[in-house]
Amino acid sequence: MHGFVPPDPDGGVSELQFAVIYAPKLNKSGRNRKRFSANCVEIKATENEAHEDEDHQKNLYAARVLGPSKSSEGQYIFYLVEWLLSNTDA
Repeated sequence: MHGFVPPDPDGGVSELQFAVIYAPKLNKSGRNRKRFSANCVEIKATENEAHEDEDHQKNLYAARVLGPSKSSEGQYIFYLVEWLLSNTDA
């Protein structure tokens, strides 16, 4: 995918996954951040599990991510593919 850091050769293959992302500065009109550090991402087995574990009061949002990849700074990152909107999102 153009614009993405290649997967880390020691980390296996990057893949699309469901996740819950901790994003304290996220709001309905500002969901434009594209990369998240691995410590902000919790991988989930299914989309339903991601929705069950999201908690907007705690800044936890369901998403699909691609990763992990290793950034040029040496940190593991995940790329946001899409936010998974829940019934409470507008």
